[in-house]
Amino acid sequence: MSNKFNVDPDIRKASTLPSSFYKDPVVFEKIKEKVFLKCWQFIGDEQLVKLPGSVHPFVLLDRYLTEPLLLTRDKDSNIHCMSNVCTHRANLVVLGSGKLKKLTCKYHGRRFNLKGDFEHMPEFKEAEDFPRECDSLHQFSLEKWGPLLFAGLDPNFDFNQVVKIMEERVGFLPLNEFRHDPSLSKDYLVQAHWALYCDNYLEGFHVPFVHEELNKVLDYGSYRTEIYDHCNLQIGYADEATETFDLPEGHLDHGKNVAAYYYWVFPNMMFNFYPWGLSINVIKPLSIDRTKVSFISYVFDPDKLEKGAGQALDKVEREDEFVVENVQKGILSSFYKAGRFSPEREKGVHHFHRLLAEFMNR
Repeated sequence: MSNKFNVDPDIRKASTLPSSFYKDPVVFEKIKEKVFLKCWQFIGDEQLVKLPGSVHPFVLLDRYLTEPLLLTRDKDSNIHCMSNVCTHRANLVVLGSGKLKKLTCKYHGRRFNLKGDFEHMPEFKEAEDFPRECDSLHQFSLEKWGPLLFAGLDPNFDFNQVVKIMEERVGFLPLNEFRHDPSLSKDYLVQAHWALYCDNYLEGFHVPFVHEELNKVLDYGSYRTEIYDHCNLQIGYADEATETFDLPEGHLDHGKNVAAYYYWVFPNMMFNFYPWGLSINVIKPLSIDRTKVSFISYVFDPDKLEKGAGQALDKVEREDEFVVENVQKGILSSFYKAGRFSPEREKGVHHFHRLLAEFMNR
């Protein structure tokens, strides 16, 4: 089976990715190397390493990439993202969050500073050509947007360009004043391929058919999708009776009733801005037909919670799961090969499929 994919750039002529994309285990594994290793991932916020000397180990996309990483804040208050794998025998260096002066492997005592630089190793006096650059902990790209942190293992696009696009519309919001609310954050297990979940997110086409209550809030006829290089935006408009943003003069949408900005960043991150704050969704592959969806909420105005498009997110999620899991069952059909896109309503899905084909074909 060929692992080359073609999605016509003209949505009026294009077909979706073939069903084999969602069914072939070889393709599923190849996506790790071709897509996820080449993109950015949300890893939390700077409160994880609040003070100089703070360390925070974590696993990026556990059970898929399963990459052990480490956040540190050095004495100059700079945040670093590095491998949490000792360069001697691959032991995990830091086992728990806290404060440290040095990073010392508990297996054979190899020591690094909080920037990940190699400092000392017992019993290596006779070793030739040691230490080398590769004896320091591997460093990963780290970007910060307000308090939010993003890591790139081997990214091939600039995350700051994505941030600039998002800030065109949400830059007026005081992101540094948003506060993580664990009580509103939740993980969901979806019995479907991760890309099917993204497909569903990237169009408002299904809203009148799947989300009865949300459809009462959003003006389906005015729903818009805007396409950029590695992200896209869906704008949910509403009537004057619905909770909407108070947009400043000079804003691109000033004078319009915007209930929500739905940003998607390739391949698996969603940034849903509501008048109450931000719901980040991270779509995490577990297996070819199992996906973890993490909702992480940052609240700015708690008085606006449970109003407008940003209310009842759990109910909306359950409705989406029901549909996506039924698509997963349907995609296994021997007789379904591919579909077509609605040029008016499925621009975001077409964009996603184009990017997947581009990355997979490299």
